[in-house]
Amino acid sequence: MTKSFKNLWDQFLFRDKGIVPTKRLLVLIITLSFVLILLTWTGLSWPLIIAVNGAILLLSLVDLTFSPKRKELQIRRVMDEEMERGIENEGAVVVRNASAKGMTMKVIDHFPQSFSQPFPLQKEIQGHEKVHITYPFHAEQRGEYMLPHLHIRYHSRFGLWEKQMRVEQTERVRIIPDLTESRNFLEDAQRFLLYEGTRLKRHQLGTGEFSKIRSYVVGDDIRKINWRQTAKVQSLMTNEYEPEHGKFVTLMIDCGRMMGVELEENNRLEKSLEAAMTVATAALKRGDYVAVLAFSKDVHVYVPPAKGMAHMQTILKEIYNLKVEGYESNYTAVFQHLQKVQSRRSLLLLFSDVSTFLYEEAALHYLQRLRHSHLFLMIGIEDRVIDSQTKREPEDVQTTLVKTMAQKHVLDKKQELKKWERQGLQMIEAPEEDLAAAAVSHYINIMNRGLL
Repeated sequence: MTKSFKNLWDQFLFRDKGIVPTKRLLVLIITLSFVLILLTWTGLSWPLIIAVNGAILLLSLVDLTFSPKRKELQIRRVMDEEMERGIENEGAVVVRNASAKGMTMKVIDHFPQSFSQPFPLQKEIQGHEKVHITYPFHAEQRGEYMLPHLHIRYHSRFGLWEKQMRVEQTERVRIIPDLTESRNFLEDAQRFLLYEGTRLKRHQLGTGEFSKIRSYVVGDDIRKINWRQTAKVQSLMTNEYEPEHGKFVTLMIDCGRMMGVELEENNRLEKSLEAAMTVATAALKRGDYVAVLAFSKDVHVYVPPAKGMAHMQTILKEIYNLKVEGYESNYTAVFQHLQKVQSRRSLLLLFSDVSTFLYEEAALHYLQRLRHSHLFLMIGIEDRVIDSQTKREPEDVQTTLVKTMAQKHVLDKKQELKKWERQGLQMIEAPEEDLAAAAVSHYINIMNRGLL
């Protein structure tokens, strides 16, 4: 199809700057034609019928003069550049009518398929009026998307012909992970962790590590008085604490093939990202340094450690576009890379598939070396399919065989877990809906016990 022919075809289809008859006009023409055809039984000629229809069609074009000209309209899209996956957002189309003529407008925005489609939007707009046409929508998949242009149709109060126009407004939007769990933690951390039974622990006498005992001076916190030393020297003595230095937490996110397994809500990677961001929120709020490393066959993203809630935006900008890769994860290469970039002792929190990782002998070799300078914890999502198969009643030979195989898989897995635990490498699994709470609970428990 040549460019000139395509332009003619577009005009024929009334695209961009064309006009299109409304349903009202079509119904009017069809009804009138039907009446005139019936009148042919009275001797009305066909040329007269065609002439009457043509005259009415030409007269209907006068309707176009009762609607604003395209150049008298200013239209733009308004929405956030960054939105969370699955969370309802509000978009708007701002229309300014510089004409004295009113109209009825329809708006269609060209959203990606993973976005909800609330279009077409319809609004009555008076002359010399500025309106905001708002609408709710949500995005089902993370990533970066380009919104190209808007298509507009509008007609006068008579509604016989619609003018069509295209508004060019290219806009880039980012869809980041759902941060609902992070907000829940910030709102009420203790209630968020209730399922695990973990409590947020504060130092009763001060903050930071114990430094020395010194004489009490006016203004010191009386809760820090060391009564035993006071009794010995017969003078008030108080404990002094060094300011607590932030610990280092490295969040490792597996993007390999097995992380694409579908769950009841989305897939393993999506749930792992949400849980990792919740741990990042908890650690940054506590004052710890957080680094993020995402990988599959190679390292895709590395965010160096930093502290402060502002670092959360840096992390989100780097990880929002992560996708499941079609490769097996190369844990050995990742741990080698980690040795180069992370020299400070840190908590390595790996989000991956436990069943796959258990049989990585090369990874075990590197972790045995890493555990002398880092604390390792792996967290995965429970396999509900295997769990349900182990609980099935053996009704026939097939179900009995399936149940036996599932039980064997569970036993083999437990044996492998014990082998890793003997090396001081801890692995846990949690239900998908509790993954974030479990990850944060274990992080806080490690910090409360001072294991770093």
